Amino acid sequence: MIDITYKELSISRQCDLLEVPRSSFYYKSINETEYNLFLMDEIDKQYLETPFYGSRLMTAHLIRNGNVVNRKRINRLMKIMGLEPMYPKPKRRAWEEKYGKFPYLLKDIAIQSRNHVWGTDITYIPVNNGYLYLVAFIDLYSRFVLSWQLSNSLENTFCIEALEKALKCGMPLILNSDQGVQYTSRDYVTLLQAKEIKISMSGKGRCWDNIFVERFWLSLKYEEVYLKQYDSSEDAFEGISNYIDLYNNRRPHSALNYRTPYDVHHQMKKEG
Repeated sequence: MIDITYKELSISRQCDLLEVPRSSFYYKSINETEYNLFLMDEIDKQYLETPFYGSRLMTAHLIRNGNVVNRKRINRLMKIMGLEPMYPKPKRRAWEEKYGKFPYLLKDIAIQSRNHVWGTDITYIPVNNGYLYLVAFIDLYSRFVLSWQLSNSLENTFCIEALEKALKCGMPLILNSDQGVQYTSRDYVTLLQAKEIKISMSGKGRCWDNIFVERFWLSLKYEEVYLKQYDSSEDAFEGISNYIDLYNNRRPHSALNYRTPYDVHHQMKKEG
């Protein structure tokens, strides 16, 4: 969005108006080495099996499998991937000063209808010579994937774009997420509050608070992503698009008495 040919506003002023640091304009991303990308794939697969592994246990696991690594490298790679170990930690509040505290609202709640509760999360998607991030918004009653978006960075823009797409399908009473900066950003919170949607946030490091979305990631990765090696972001988009179409419309879901998410979601729509 910054135009270096526009003489009436300096690059510094354009960055100020967009509320981004000037360094971001000059930043050139550094591609990870082939070995680091291999390690990230291995970390991703193991994390799905043992989400309580922090950098210490993950490093030990990789070394046991014959990889030459140290904890400093694994800690850095896990941060790039947005992974944290799942275990109780000291309570931390997720908020922006203007908006107040966002508690976890789903404890002991019975989700009884579509659009009662939505969930959202971000996961890592490997591609040849790189990686992408995938965000999805899911209706937790029907397991229907309302919207999704791929990005090559963890900036909050792609989350907001996916949220806007999801809101075209309906309006939830509650929307649950983790405490990531994408979900505590001013633009994201303001959009939800303008729609009078209750904001629920999982405890820090507690992925099972968002278990339905985590289960979708498990299905997506073992039934699609790990069976293929995407050559590019275009291949990833096509593969994930085809899988979500299958998941929503044709794949029976055991938790739904072997109906599809589409059947459950749209049957309630007809009844309502």
